[in-house]
Amino acid sequence: MPESPIRKLVPYAEKAYQANKTVYHLNIGQPDIKSPKIAMDAVTMHSLEILAYTRSEGSEEYRKKIATYYQKNRIDVEAKDIIVTTGGSEALLFAMGTICDQGDEVIIPEPFYANYNGFATASGVTIVPVISKIEDNFALPPIEEFEKLITPKTKAILICNPGNPTGYLYSKEEIQTLAKIVQKHNLFLVADEVYREFVYEGLEHYSILREPDMDDYAIIIDSVSKRYSMCGARIGCLVSKNEKVITTALKFAQARLSPPTFAQIASEAALLTPQSYFDEVIKEYEDRRNTLVHSLREIPGVKVGVPKGAFYCIVELPVTNSDDFAQWLLESFDLEGETVMVAPAAGFYSSPGVGKNQVRIAYVLKKESLIRAVEILKAALKQYPN
Repeated sequence: MPESPIRKLVPYAEKAYQANKTVYHLNIGQPDIKSPKIAMDAVTMHSLEILAYTRSEGSEEYRKKIATYYQKNRIDVEAKDIIVTTGGSEALLFAMGTICDQGDEVIIPEPFYANYNGFATASGVTIVPVISKIEDNFALPPIEEFEKLITPKTKAILICNPGNPTGYLYSKEEIQTLAKIVQKHNLFLVADEVYREFVYEGLEHYSILREPDMDDYAIIIDSVSKRYSMCGARIGCLVSKNEKVITTALKFAQARLSPPTFAQIASEAALLTPQSYFDEVIKEYEDRRNTLVHSLREIPGVKVGVPKGAFYCIVELPVTNSDDFAQWLLESFDLEGETVMVAPAAGFYSSPGVGKNQVRIAYVLKKESLIRAVEILKAALKQYPN
């Protein structure tokens, strides 16, 4: 099981705390945006007398409301097409277990969410990477790059849209291209769409289930974690109009009995969150993105892609090994008692040796904190014994 590049440096961060250092956490997508009050109140004011199991696929009331949410976003699904999971992570595990056997392959554009490596390892699945590059702002590689990687063992293409760790937003045309590939080769297209709401510059997210004739091929992974700033709820879902996929995924759901009851209550209430909440959050994240990218580009030798969605970016640094640099930041460096924590980007690739001079930064802190964090990073790069 591979280490998480997001969490593996936590022991060093804890030592930094013990040394009375302030640590700016740019390593993990834990938003500082408040969770919707309506969701928190739903748990506080519950009337349950027994904290019982729910159905393995999630409560019917919650799934009906999730379906209504999707329908408002022009995604035509019903409650029967949805399995509620313990976070988006479990939904991904269910998806891999449902569509793959041991030794099967899934093609993923890299860099990709680091835990895909862990989910694939746990499922006995081989990740086949197709590389996208920072010089191209991580655009989707040409269709030929995908097709030449397809073998008899290939079962799916997996994308994250908008992307973690790059913030890349797939265009409608790119989704249509991927749809044609999976239909031609009888594969699944699995789309991790947990950042759907967070799209910038007036652009629009285009879901794979908005594409015609994809009912048999499309699987959506979703979560309340980032959408409602409710990471600790651990509620996600798997969505597919393919009955065999849902029937098989339900077997995995039954094996773990049910998703958490209180978290479903909070998540169901969160669906009533007004659009004004998202409008404010999107504006805040776009401002943070602009602040971060502008500040980073003022550091000599630094490259950064411009995210079109989510709240992450990949940053190329003038260092030879970002793992060593990230550990050094926590162990051996501070600027006036402050330092930063970043996620080394090599863990977001499966190709050996790629991304070793890159880090992922999550812009989940206030703009003032981001500006200070970049000041610290700039000072650290000057002092680092590369």
